[in-house]
Amino acid sequence: MTSNVTKTSSSHSAEAAQATLVLASSSPRRQELIAKLGLPVIVRPSDADETTPAGWSPATIVEELSVRKAKAVAEAADPSELKGSAPLTIVVGSDTIVALDGEAMGKPKDKADAEAMLARLQGRSHEVYTGVTLLEIGTGQAVTRHNVTKVRMRTLTAEQIRRYVETGEPMDKAGAYGIQGGGALLVEGIDGDFYSVMGLPVSLVAEMLEPFGIALP
Repeated sequence: MTSNVTKTSSSHSAEAAQATLVLASSSPRRQELIAKLGLPVIVRPSDADETTPAGWSPATIVEELSVRKAKAVAEAADPSELKGSAPLTIVVGSDTIVALDGEAMGKPKDKADAEAMLARLQGRSHEVYTGVTLLEIGTGQAVTRHNVTKVRMRTLTAEQIRRYVETGEPMDKAGAYGIQGGGALLVEGIDGDFYSVMGLPVSLVAEMLEPFGIALP
């Protein structure tokens, strides 16, 4: 599997040399967000199994899948391929799901499924769970956490939902909407971390880097 290296500019000149981050995702949104940390980034998509047993809580799902993604990348790679100029190499795995009344909602299977999801979410509040795992290559030191953001969607007609689904945006999004795109027009407000709803809570990641000796900003 081919990796991509993203060079990021940084105001954290002292910290930038401390670690290279390996993003276990092909998501353009997560690539955009992880760059905000100001550390060098290698993009290495994960092919981890994302099936989970029925009955798992949303928090358990996102934490477990973030662990799987980070481990899959760490175990499949030759450490020398991921080693940057920094002394530490840390894989970042992340997973996001939408939960309504405690029930996890993943990505829609098709357009009909997307419309059904949005019909359930419209006019109500739901929670977005994002789990994050940081795994250091070499030592195996790992930290896993998650956060929860409440999102309220405005009342929508069936026709409004259909038009949004026809844009194609919902098809690869948990809960069938993307708050960073046209889905922003569906949302009345949020209580929590906007970046977590996008897929990577960068403030949480910065906090999780502290046990590895990396202080940001």
